[in-house]
Amino acid sequence: MKNKMAKILALLLAALVVFSLAACGKESAPATKEGTEKASESQDLLARIQERGTLVIGTEGNWSPWTYHDESDKLVGLDVEIGTLLAEAIGVQPDFQEADWDALLAGVDSGRFDIICNGVGYTDERAEKYSFSTPYVYTHKVLVVKKGNEEITKMEDLDGKTTANSPGSTYAAIAEEYGATVTSASTLDQTIELLLQGRVDATINAQVSIEDYLAQHPDAELKIVQVLEGDPVAFPMQKGDDAASLVEAVNKALDEARKSGKLSEISMKYFNLDLTKED
Repeated sequence: MKNKMAKILALLLAALVVFSLAACGKESAPATKEGTEKASESQDLLARIQERGTLVIGTEGNWSPWTYHDESDKLVGLDVEIGTLLAEAIGVQPDFQEADWDALLAGVDSGRFDIICNGVGYTDERAEKYSFSTPYVYTHKVLVVKKGNEEITKMEDLDGKTTANSPGSTYAAIAEEYGATVTSASTLDQTIELLLQGRVDATINAQVSIEDYLAQHPDAELKIVQVLEGDPVAFPMQKGDDAASLVEAVNKALDEARKSGKLSEISMKYFNLDLTKED
């Protein structure tokens, strides 16, 4: 009788152990999945970038010497080199994705791009919507007309005239402030073509871009009639706590590149000028 009871108890104990193990197994799978999802949701933008392994960089790819394609169709330029430097500092690979100017900031809004490397001028208005890195270069704007144009010698002369600029750009906004009607142009080459054909009266653009164009096209019938004050150029990113650590990491990388002289070296390479200093 005792042996029989012992066997029954042993069987019950074994069944209990099996049931417990099965129950544990059923509970562990959903818990692991939920834990992973919660961990992913709790990661900020920098952590997601590092987990992904790439920094997605929005750029035009057609604005020399900032971002353009060389003779072998390779994407190069000041912003390409600095963007690559930032990605390396974060510990990931750069993933440059090209888009028209008016789609770049919208790409940050939608999360398509992590950062824009495209010579974006810092403005208080833009800073209300985006987080900006510390400035990496400072640029001057110039007012450009076709040679032979004696009517426009200063910004005030733009009232009632036409200019060519990228839609939504700082340059277009300035031209409109001075009373000009802006004709949209997607690239610098398109802008210059409109000006040389006489379809617009002037353009406002980055001095370095115009100087670079004139160096490549010394016979171009263009003249700079006014140089305007310099502007800080920085990298826009999403605004808010989610992107705070990315902004901090970008600023740290820029600070190190500035102290090491790397930023100055890149500026000299593409502009033949050190534009990393404000004055």
